[in-house]
Amino acid sequence: MNKKLLALLVIAPLLISCSGKKSSQYHEEWVKDTNGFDILMGQFAHNIENIWGINEVLIAGPKDYVKYSDNYYTRSHINFESGNITVETISGTDPMASLRQAIVTTLLIGDDPGNVDLYSDANDIVISKEPLLYGQVLDNTGQPIRWQGRAGNFADYLLQNKLQRRVSGLHVIYSVTIPMVPNHLDKRAHKYLPMVRKAAEQYGVDASLILAIMQTESSFNPYAVSHSDALGLMQVVQHTAGVDVFRMKGKWGKPSRSYLLDPENNIDAGTAYLSLLQKSYLGGIQDPLSRRYAVITAYNGGAGSVLRVFSSDKDRAFNTINSMSPSQVYNTLTTQHPSAESRRYLYKVSTAQRSYHRY
Repeated sequence: MNKKLLALLVIAPLLISCSGKKSSQYHEEWVKDTNGFDILMGQFAHNIENIWGINEVLIAGPKDYVKYSDNYYTRSHINFESGNITVETISGTDPMASLRQAIVTTLLIGDDPGNVDLYSDANDIVISKEPLLYGQVLDNTGQPIRWQGRAGNFADYLLQNKLQRRVSGLHVIYSVTIPMVPNHLDKRAHKYLPMVRKAAEQYGVDASLILAIMQTESSFNPYAVSHSDALGLMQVVQHTAGVDVFRMKGKWGKPSRSYLLDPENNIDAGTAYLSLLQKSYLGGIQDPLSRRYAVITAYNGGAGSVLRVFSSDKDRAFNTINSMSPSQVYNTLTTQHPSAESRRYLYKVSTAQRSYHRY
């Protein structure tokens, strides 16, 4: 990770509320919380840099599970997009023992991230009856890994046959890389399908759209976090979408981190927010396909920014959109939206959604 990215971690951008307007009622509170998170992330990145070196800083992200252990000298990295797991250590005492323990723990991690602190080296991983990676990783005999005995045997095989060694700065880094099965993404999507269908029916949102957003946001990583503290499978931000959804449900305040890191709560909140965009913030768009393109873009950058692409006046923006064909709306949003990320986001989600229509 370079210094520019480290700076982004320390000075995360202030967010605009999900309706595209600044929320005066909650603004002071969430700025305070966001600043606190920025400080935490900055201190954490600094600690990792001091131990591993400037070129070896690795921190959890939306599609990357990164967990440190062994006084930060050992870490596990699951890239849910590429489907690769890397476990590595710079321990100078017993690196093989450190690697073995981390491999076993990583293979058996549960699918409930609520009690796991990704910003510490605490040994707080709970091994569940069906690990998060069950069926997504096969051992050297081609079997899925559910229990500690099989995980330990596979760890021993990896250390004997797949151990790698490299030098970075003053450190010798020992590592093993474990590939996930080719269809790992589909396996995770299928795991969350009952929750997605329940939310889709409750809020009137297409299941294929929910799945496409989950893939684009997190690659179905329930531990997903971002430098702006978006959380979980659908990357819901407590202070913006979280507040809007709680208000919609008649609740005061905002959801907690542990609430949003629960997969079912996260899918419910993300889908509820999609329904708000669909029926309220962007409900003035008449054509369902045009509205879907606007909703997708707004999920990334806010409804206000979508409307301002067409006019600074809200009513005029709706009239302009309603005078255009869906393909014209799509082309406008993918070429003229001020955020390059939002322009790409519409393309990514629309492309991904095509592969989930069977659901």
